[in-house]
Amino acid sequence: MHISLSEIQKQLYNNKLSVEDIVNSYLKRINKNKHLNAFVEVFENEAIEQAKIIDVKIKQNNAGKLAGLVIGIKDNICYKGHKATAGSKILKKFVSTYSSTAVKRLINEDAIIIGRLNCDEFAMGSSNETSIYGSVLNPFDETKVSGGSSGGSAAAVAADLCLAALGSDTGGSVRQPASFCGVVGFKPAYGRISRYGLIAYASSFDQIGIIAKNINDTAIILETIAGNDDLDSTASDKPVPKYSKLLQFNKNLKIAFFKNHLKNKNLDIEIKNKTLNVFDYLRTTGHTVKGINFKLADLLIPAYYVLTTAEASSNLSRYDGVRFGYRDENSNDLNSLYTNTRTKGFGKEVKRRIMTGTFVLSKGFYDEYYTKAQKVRRLIQNETNNIFNDFDVIITPTTPTTAFKLGTKIQNPVEMYLEDVFTVHANLTGIPAISIPLGKHSNGLPFGIQILSKKFDEELLLAFADFLMRNNQKLF
Repeated sequence: MHISLSEIQKQLYNNKLSVEDIVNSYLKRINKNKHLNAFVEVFENEAIEQAKIIDVKIKQNNAGKLAGLVIGIKDNICYKGHKATAGSKILKKFVSTYSSTAVKRLINEDAIIIGRLNCDEFAMGSSNETSIYGSVLNPFDETKVSGGSSGGSAAAVAADLCLAALGSDTGGSVRQPASFCGVVGFKPAYGRISRYGLIAYASSFDQIGIIAKNINDTAIILETIAGNDDLDSTASDKPVPKYSKLLQFNKNLKIAFFKNHLKNKNLDIEIKNKTLNVFDYLRTTGHTVKGINFKLADLLIPAYYVLTTAEASSNLSRYDGVRFGYRDENSNDLNSLYTNTRTKGFGKEVKRRIMTGTFVLSKGFYDEYYTKAQKVRRLIQNETNNIFNDFDVIITPTTPTTAFKLGTKIQNPVEMYLEDVFTVHANLTGIPAISIPLGKHSNGLPFGIQILSKKFDEELLLAFADFLMRNNQKLF
């Protein structure tokens, strides 16, 4: 079991370990844990070949800063010459002709991509049960879900099938499974990481995120893949700090929490009490912690699902059976080709969201739903910015409960959507957020706590998260 990239690199540069050894150990674990269904494809041969090349670079002392990092990528992130299916039948045979910017930047620093990770279809889901490849099992309890939509990414890191993983986060899809699987799940500010090569669900919400075991690995991956990109007009040109060198934390913060979140009727009492314990500990160490009411809390989920389904309706219209992906062969004309291809190619949840999005964009309902939701989004952003005028960070639970049983919520869309109640805030406002594993429930399952900071203040967010993780034994 490998704990961190820094420990791996110490052994690599002291000739106690080779990258090929590391890759082979992960391949053995992946094979042994196939039943978790975390990987949909393993790049075994090319990972071994790449490891041999990097071992030579290490001996020549010219390896990249991620040498020794074995990482998996979510099945909606493009990698040239490899399939990228987003867990959907409609893209089952699609092979990408280019690599995402994030993938290129990883490879340029000698990270090894070991395979594609399972996910909810088109990243739509909170349990990794909508994938065409089947459900991902939670490594802590195989009767439970791994979370979604990046469930394969979280389960793979938690089960030591790779050291880290890339996922995508549209409304909590990195943070929620990270909480369920007891790992770190980080979503940067919107624009910090290029979206080029990320298969779109909702373009103004989607962000590539990072799942890892610790903050230092998260930080060094972020500083590698973040930054301006001429191929993505939404990528920020703000300078990228050396996050991994800036994790020293020695100041007192003003910390807010939302009282109405802690009063949520679906919040597990044990998670609530342990979150309150964190606040007590922070007060004893000199931080100011204050509960406030977020006035628009009840509008977070409705605004999020109106806007994301509208964007999904637009983005997924390109899957028509004409240019790429699945095509129904029994169609007689263009209309039947469109209808049959999309009916057979998309799963139930994706069709539900496309239809919902088409409805809220339709004539007569556009102003009633879509326009209002955009206005609510602006109000949420304004109120959040006002909070950060007075506070440095916001802390909330990541999820209302620990991982739930497979099959228990998949038939109830509203209940499933409420899984995102604490996480969608960061995507609606574009601010960075992180889920860190700080405890275990009495049922034996892990859960996380979420920290949010103002936009592009990932430096503070990561340093504070690292402080909490280093002191987690004092919290409970």
